[in-house]
Amino acid sequence: MREIETLAALDAALGDGGTLRGLRLQDLDLTPRAERLMRRVDVEGLVVLGGRLPRDLEDHLRRHGALVFPTDPRAPVDPYRARLYSPAELYDGLLEVGYESTPDARAYRWSRDAAVGHDAFVTLLRAIHDDSMSDALSDVLEGHPVVGVMGGHALRRDEEAYARAAALGHALARAGLVVATGGGPGAMEAANLGAFAPDTGALTEAVARLAAARGFTDVRAWAAAGLEVRSWLEGGSGPVRSIGIPTWFYGHEPPNVFCDGIAKYFSNAIREDGLLARSSAGVVVLPGAAGTVQEVFQAATRLYYGVEPSDGAPLPRLVLVGAGYWRESVPVWPALAALAADRPMAGAVHLVDDLAEAVRLLTG
Repeated sequence: MREIETLAALDAALGDGGTLRGLRLQDLDLTPRAERLMRRVDVEGLVVLGGRLPRDLEDHLRRHGALVFPTDPRAPVDPYRARLYSPAELYDGLLEVGYESTPDARAYRWSRDAAVGHDAFVTLLRAIHDDSMSDALSDVLEGHPVVGVMGGHALRRDEEAYARAAALGHALARAGLVVATGGGPGAMEAANLGAFAPDTGALTEAVARLAAARGFTDVRAWAAAGLEVRSWLEGGSGPVRSIGIPTWFYGHEPPNVFCDGIAKYFSNAIREDGLLARSSAGVVVLPGAAGTVQEVFQAATRLYYGVEPSDGAPLPRLVLVGAGYWRESVPVWPALAALAADRPMAGAVHLVDDLAEAVRLLTG
């Protein structure tokens, strides 16, 4: 079984003398390859996931045992897509017609539509979409050390804590780590912005430019300011440095635009588990509310039941930033310390005030 996600890969499969049985053709326009595929009958178990193909090719494939999965033309997203989203895709039409008409907003309404809430086909399409996101995310992050940055969505762009979170993301990215966040506004956006910015001077200027659209109550103005700053920052393609992993479950949290790729999910549970599972270099947690606390304990659960890796490497670190906040305002730290007592995770959980110390713990 092989996944074929490009026409070049399909050409290689067609020309290598092997069978087409069991291949998965994902989100491809097969029209220019229809003639070659019509000559093949070794397609039993081949699966076509979305994309485009002529009717006669579809009939030919089905007659010889292939499975062709259709999509729903009413769906606002392509459930079989083989790549992450870009900010431009999710916010397409923002400036011309407003946020409510963008693919991002339409996907959220589709996810909450009671009329299709119990439609088995729609449920299947959403599940396939999320699995495709996970697949694409793994492809992008393969071989890269990833640090997860968690934090609240309510942090405004004109707050000092926003600038500090951006500086944290920048330092982590400059140390060679891919910064992955929940992909929303607030602390998440700040960390993605910091990782995305090419240097400290550009980052300082970017934070200043964003301050005028400080919150996301008006999503159109907030996202438009972000897209303008992103365009100003971009200097061509380079290595992946900033990834957002948001969810349509939180419809009030629009995705931030400072990512090299956005893996947006319908299922919040799959999204959260995937974010933490991919944080191979550890997790740093900035102040946040219920969603952030949930992520802290999901990460702690992995450490609590984990064992030291067989190669002798230490467990990934979980670093909470803000001693007063995590001890008193939201007293998560006492519970973590109690769980960690006399277990291997004791050496992996940390509470700091200094962002430089957080960076040292995660990169040292």
